[in-house]
Amino acid sequence: MINFLKEIVIEAGKIIKENFNKSNTVHYKGKIDLVTEIDIKVEEFIKKRLETIEGDFNIVAEESFDGNLPDDKVILLDPIDGTTNFVHGFPFVAISLALIDKDYECGIVYNPILDEIFTAESGKGAYLNGERIFVSKTDNLEKSLIATGFPYSSVVENIDKLLKLLSNVLKNTRGIRRAGSAALDLCYVAKGVFDGYYESNLKPWDVAAGKIVVKEAGGEVLNIEGESYTFSDKFIIATNKFITKDLLRLLNGV
Repeated sequence: MINFLKEIVIEAGKIIKENFNKSNTVHYKGKIDLVTEIDIKVEEFIKKRLETIEGDFNIVAEESFDGNLPDDKVILLDPIDGTTNFVHGFPFVAISLALIDKDYECGIVYNPILDEIFTAESGKGAYLNGERIFVSKTDNLEKSLIATGFPYSSVVENIDKLLKLLSNVLKNTRGIRRAGSAALDLCYVAKGVFDGYYESNLKPWDVAAGKIVVKEAGGEVLNIEGESYTFSDKFIIATNKFITKDLLRLLNGV
């Protein structure tokens, strides 16, 4: 299954690569929430290919989401995670695809611009371009590099809280990075670049594949209470496990 899905994602990635740094039609879903013709083209291409999969899976994709999110037998797709990056020519963009069933799940995150494809499936580990990856071993928060993001809804609703969190993290870690793609942020935790990551108000298709990659690389993905993250949670935290308690304490203001 994962090899079949990987082939589809790589083919779709060619559409992104061919149109990167070109003038593309941009529409606004919100004041700064963008969608391009390429988002839609990639989504339609992948959905058409996914129709050939056996097993009656429900396809939940960002640009055509109807509000229904099944618990299992679901494929979650973000055709371009990092659309704003794509529009501005910043090469941190990815296709995020996850398949979730009762006894099996797999995730693929592919950045066609940097030619990085992250893959993971239940109990079989996480890989970058076919090579096994693992989370970092950093156990000191002050020596940790942390990633975060600011979805537009969070900026509008909780700007003061976001800035307070940012200030706390900056004061107590080696640094913080905001690259603009939740899927890739999670994968960079999985490959040991980031020691931790946090963000709020994300959608299931933003994090579904990256969550699988982190867990299979030896990390953990939690909510703000320190419990296993679910798609109904507003806050997501991913770590290498070693800094979890300290990062949770910091984010909770304890």
